[in-house]
Amino acid sequence: MVLKRVYMVILLIWCIYPLESVIPPHRYRNQNQTIARHGCNPKCGNVSVFFPFGMDDPKCYASKPFEIECRHNNNTSQGHRKPVPYLKYISLEVMYIDIQDGTVGIKNPIFHLGCGKTITGINLEGSPFVYSQNYNSFVGVGCQNAAILSSNDTILTACVSMCYDDLEKGNDIDISSCRGSYCCETSLPPYLSAYNISTETVEVKSNIKAECSNYLLIRAEYSNFKYVYDEYNSSYWVPILGDLKKQKDVPAVLEWEIPIHTPNNSFPEFRTDGSYNCSYTNVTSSLYSQSGWRCSCRDGFEGNPYIQEGCKFVATGDSELRDKRKTREKWAIIGVSSSLGTIILLLGLWWLNKVVRKNIEKKRKEKFFKQNGGLLLKQRLSSGEANVDKIKLFTLKDLDKATDHFNINRVLGKGGQGTVYKGMLVDGNIVAVKKFKVNGNVEEFINEFVILSQINHRNVVKLLGCCLETEIPLLVYEFIPNGNLYEYLLGQNDDLPMTWDMRLRIATEVAGALFYLHSAASQPIYHRDIKSRNILLDGKYKAKVADFGASRMVSIEATHLTTAVQGTFGYMDPEYFHTSQLTDKSDVYSFGVVLIELLTGKEPISSAKQQELRSLASYFLLCMEENRLFDIIDERIVKEAEKEHIVVVANLARRCLELKGKRRPTMKEVTSELESIQKSRKQSASQEQHDAGIDECQFWSVISPTSNLGETSDSKASTLEIMPTHPNH
Repeated sequence: MVLKRVYMVILLIWCIYPLESVIPPHRYRNQNQTIARHGCNPKCGNVSVFFPFGMDDPKCYASKPFEIECRHNNNTSQGHRKPVPYLKYISLEVMYIDIQDGTVGIKNPIFHLGCGKTITGINLEGSPFVYSQNYNSFVGVGCQNAAILSSNDTILTACVSMCYDDLEKGNDIDISSCRGSYCCETSLPPYLSAYNISTETVEVKSNIKAECSNYLLIRAEYSNFKYVYDEYNSSYWVPILGDLKKQKDVPAVLEWEIPIHTPNNSFPEFRTDGSYNCSYTNVTSSLYSQSGWRCSCRDGFEGNPYIQEGCKFVATGDSELRDKRKTREKWAIIGVSSSLGTIILLLGLWWLNKVVRKNIEKKRKEKFFKQNGGLLLKQRLSSGEANVDKIKLFTLKDLDKATDHFNINRVLGKGGQGTVYKGMLVDGNIVAVKKFKVNGNVEEFINEFVILSQINHRNVVKLLGCCLETEIPLLVYEFIPNGNLYEYLLGQNDDLPMTWDMRLRIATEVAGALFYLHSAASQPIYHRDIKSRNILLDGKYKAKVADFGASRMVSIEATHLTTAVQGTFGYMDPEYFHTSQLTDKSDVYSFGVVLIELLTGKEPISSAKQQELRSLASYFLLCMEENRLFDIIDERIVKEAEKEHIVVVANLARRCLELKGKRRPTMKEVTSELESIQKSRKQSASQEQHDAGIDECQFWSVISPTSNLGETSDSKASTLEIMPTHPNH
């Protein structure tokens, strides 16, 4: 009897959560919907070809870039030829087309190249396609190598992969999450349409030599890829390093839009009436706010909005409502007429269903709690490492509503640790919600939670709360509106320039925050990833240090901490890089690089025309050594600041960049020197105002107020006298 009840409850739960919830979002319920134009083939193999894409006849596709070529690839394992769609413009295989999201999945090639070589990647310039920043990432595989993605001699992004053992022994290492060991991964820049890829050897004191058999690729993240299906192969995903030797390509996602000026435009006119809803977009261009447009079907309609009358009305009709009403009345009569035993049975089933669902939800939350490091967090809390008195526990419902269901339009930034969304709570407070990319490793998430729960400093981003009972752990921070220091330095304009006083203040605030972390916190904290991208600017452009996922707490007695090397190329302490011994002086070195960025307004890593990597720190030290300091200083600073102040700050930066950590100053000393420079700057400005006041007083004091209008010129002359001035005036 109990088993029968359980089966009935399972059936009820299956009805409550219908099968359509597991169907990929771009596969529609209405199988009879219009996909292609009349007379055009809507399928190639297993892929539906939605207009504006099309095949064969030019009338079947909007323009040349949207043409699909249906080829027949040999498949010897199955003994027959299979039709496969290709995007003819770039000759790459198509895996799916999504007209609702404006994306197309392709098989992107894996590039194999040696050290110091450069290969030109896929060129999408002039087309309505770009590589999606939200779905894709750049991956490099190799030993002691820097993987570089560039365009027009400008580095767009880069990452470094290190090996502590032979690469051949690492064939079983999962590359779905590359953190710098054997392989590395970084996000793509926006509006990427053409790129070159190259590698450079990184000199490291190690028994493992640089591996010049590198693999570089742009791929879609596994959790973000919408639909991977093939009749003969179960997956295109590359799970381990060894498979790269067999694999030629990986899934990637392109975003597209309808260009505003399309040759031979055969679309329905741009409109927002009836069943259509069109809006302007700038998917392919950062220069124009309207480079194209997209359409969708209005609520209550389904289909292809790019075809005339392609959106079909799917709402329930009046006759269907009447039939359902009659059916409900019939069952109501049956229910009333049922025996007392049936009523008791139904009540029992309802109670059992409620208990089972409650237990399922409880076990689900417990599963996610353990999966996201809840037990480890409890252990850290019981040991007194974390302070949660002011930390709020948010529900997934609250954060889902605050971020509009984690809408991609709310994304503030995306990095190796996860994605940050902008949200508004019910009480109106604006927050930043960080969705971690844990991939089974929750150490960084727990580490950031524990460290930020202990910090209370005006120049450190404030942790407001967390949510553990979800599939992906979430942290909630105060919202910092003006982006990060890196973007502000490179994007500053005449309307809101970064003055010398602003730079001095920001440097002093960051130095004070690091001094607090190193000395004033309950336990010393080493940030380990200080860089201009991790320094946020609030509404008054005051600095806030952020991103503590890589940070480490050490005991007060300890002088260093031995860890796996982690950091950002261009900011990493060379001594820590060679010895793996993390000290407070590692943060001092990284701060020195930030100080140089403030002085020069340049990027920490740049490339010459020969594609050679050049460190800003090395170039700065060379200029100092050759007495060419003002060749590299930002012209804005040279016009505003006193040269002696610039030299003092430059010398401070040079001391921070000493190769040996013992020769570098502490953050306390750095903070003290910067505060002294600020104070001297204010005193100098005050003295200039004071001197101007003295000149005015002396001018008016030479004329006595006792002269009379009725006196002669001689008598007037006799009344002129030099009024004594007070020495303090």
